[in-house]
Formats: sequence, structure tokens, C-alpha cells
Amino acid sequence: MLSVADAFSITQQHLLTLPAETVLLTEATGRTLREAVRADRDFPPFNRVAMDGIGIQFSTYATGQRIFPVAGRQLAGQPQQTLTDAGACLEVMTGAILPDGIDTVVRYEDITVTDGQATVTISGIELGQHIHRQAVDRRAGDELLPVGTRLDPSAIAVAASVGQATLSVTVLPRVALISTGDELVDVDETPLPYQIRRSNTYMLRASLLTMGISATLHHIIDDEAVLADRLASLLETNDVLILSGGVSAGKADFVPAVLTQLGVQKQFHQIAQRPGKPLWFGTTADKTVFALPGNPVSTVLCAYRYVLPYLRASLGLAPAPPRYAQLATPVTFKPAVTYFLPVRLTSEPDGRMLAHPLPGSGSADFANLLAADAFMELPADQSSFGAGEAFRVWGN
Repeated sequence: MLSVADAFSITQQHLLTLPAETVLLTEATGRTLREAVRADRDFPPFNRVAMDGIGIQFSTYATGQRIFPVAGRQLAGQPQQTLTDAGACLEVMTGAILPDGIDTVVRYEDITVTDGQATVTISGIELGQHIHRQAVDRRAGDELLPVGTRLDPSAIAVAASVGQATLSVTVLPRVALISTGDELVDVDETPLPYQIRRSNTYMLRASLLTMGISATLHHIIDDEAVLADRLASLLETNDVLILSGGVSAGKADFVPAVLTQLGVQKQFHQIAQRPGKPLWFGTTADKTVFALPGNPVSTVLCAYRYVLPYLRASLGLAPAPPRYAQLATPVTFKPAVTYFLPVRLTSEPDGRMLAHPLPGSGSADFANLLAADAFMELPADQSSFGAGEAFRVWGN
């Protein structure tokens, strides 16, 4: 049976090929950059005053002069002024261009101003202090945002600062989320004693929205002909299908066979893991299908471990930084498969992240997920896991 690492590797070998599109800056938040953003001029573009105070010529201060007549004021947004009298000063404000003839700024906190005279009240003034020099941060033409940047608020601000009214970003994939099964009814319906409400696709949709991806919701009954007809239609109009249910060995689990009939090539079916063993993954020339086990915990785990990293990589984003935690209590798990343990995470005063195992009722225990922050991935080559051992965790 396929290992978790091998299954993940296979999904990463079949990423979507998504084109680029141009969007307005105001619509680009959360999108993935496809063309680097460069500085259109130096950062800062001029010698910039970094403190409110007075601007002086340091050479005058160095001769022992401490009282400077105020000859004018330089405000932010005004054209550059000139200090024509080396023995005088100009009041200068944070963000203003440094006036010509000034090479040092003294803070208001370090002077007194009386009757138009500024007196320096401290010693130790240094040449060039409180001046943000032109191009010290970046030079014109420098790359500010590389390809693959997820455009968060800070990146949007940088793009705005260099005049990028539009940005080239990766097109978002068209995704359909499909629940299968006669036992399911929608959230606004009252289930019969032998039915339950649909929840997995709503969870998946919420997860995708955190990546800026919208998805349509669908439900298909356990009828092989109906399933084939509906899936054929959804394959035509979407880039990714994510199914929940119908992939195990039951008499009504038609999904794998139907997908094969529709020309979707199976890349794997079943992984040596718990929960989520019967995960099915397949592709066509330009489509991808994840068929997840229908049990809620299995669906959530497979989404975090395979689906979301797949979509992230397809968008051109770097992998999310791995997170690790230490087990708070010992765990024993006998089967020689990778075990994804639901855990509650706590941050300790000594800097450790502790993972507290949660009791549960198996892969159908959806309510147990309310207390879980993540799944801890426990390797298949161990059966006993001691308190204090660190392992990777997957989740929000």
C-alpha cells in the first residue's frame, strides 16, 4: 500500500497548469503574483527627514554653536527648501524632503525653541543623524515582490507605492465540491431517522475560501448512471473535482469505477494511513480529481494533508512552513501505518508547543474536531510515542 510520503509526492507531480490574468490592485488581495513588482524609483526617493525637529549644518554645531535662529520650516509634501545661512536652522517634519544645506537633524525633544531661537540642550549630536538616506532601502529597478508572492495587505501596500494599479496574478481554479450518498440531506432539511445533514463539502468550501478559492457545492445520489452523468458535466466545467464519499468497498461506492469510465486516470487509491485510507486521486490532461473518504474526520485530514497543499502549489505558492509540536502525553498505536492523531495545541511559557491527544470515536467523530487544532502525523515505523517527542502537525 502506498505510503503517505509517496502519495503526497504523486499529487505534487500532477499540479494544475493555471494561466495568468491581470486584475485591479483593489481586487488582488490573496492572489498569487505572476510578474515581479519592481521599484519604480529609489526607496526612499529622496533624503528624508526621519524626526520632527530642526535641521542644521553639523559643521556649525562642531564649532560649539548651540543656539540657531529659525529661518523657516520644511513640511512633508513641500518642495525642497534651502538653508542659506549656515548659522541658522530650519524646522523640519518627519517625511519631508531634507532641505538643501542641511546634513543633520535634531529632535524637538533635544531642543527648546524660544522667540525664534532653537537651543540644543543635549551633547553628543552626530553628523547625519535622523536622516533616512535616499536609496538606502531599495534602488530603482530592485525586485520588491517576487513571482509567487501571496498578495497580503503588506504586499498590496508595496505594489501601491510603486504605482501598480494592476497586477498579473494566477487564475483561480474552478472547483466543484461533491458529496455523494442517499443518507445525506442539505443543511436546511430535516433528516429522517436514517439520514444525516451534509457537512463535509461545507467544511471543504470554508477551507478553500481561506486561500481565496471559491467552489460550487453539489450532491449526487447513490445511482451509478446519475453519478456518471453528473460527474461528466462537472468535469467539463471545472478544473478540480473534490468528492466526499463513495470511495470505499461498499456495494454503493461507485465513484472509482465511474471516474475511470469517464477517462480520469487513477494515480492511486488507498494510502497506508489512518484515518483516510481509501483516498482516491486521479487526473486527465488538464483536470484533477480528489475523491475523499466520506467519514468527516477522514475528509478533514485528507484536505489538510493533500488537497490544500496541492492547490497551494498549483497556484505557484511556496509550501507552508512546517509546524512541529511535542506530545504532552504518551501515545500507543499498533498498526504499521501513519497515524494522524487529533490534538489540541498549547503554547507553553518555555517556548514549547505541546500537542494534547484527544479521545475520539474514530473517523466519524466530527464533533471531536471542534476541540482539535491540528492532526499530529505519527510515523508508521513506530508503535509507541513518548511524551516530549516532536512530530509534524497539520491544520489551520
